[in-house]
Amino acid sequence: MSDRPERTQSTTLASATLGQRVRVVGARLEGDVAAWIAAVGLHEGEEVVVLRRAILGGPLHVRTASGGEFAVAQEIAACLDVVEVAS
Repeated sequence: MSDRPERTQSTTLASATLGQRVRVVGARLEGDVAAWIAAVGLHEGEEVVVLRRAILGGPLHVRTASGGEFAVAQEIAACLDVVEVAS
């Protein structure tokens, strides 16, 4: 039996809705992109809120629980697995 809590069904950051609070549970990224994501604080376990979505499939404006705000391209957001955080 595992000591880890059971995870709810994951989705991607790209699918998160405005104002939704999610927790990063995995990243399917490599190289420089993976390093950038880690450097800005989007690592496994970090909570994120989607603040804005750009039109025409543009980037997501997100805020991390540690207070960082930045834009994440849809292509990168689609590679970040997240679960919803209960309010």
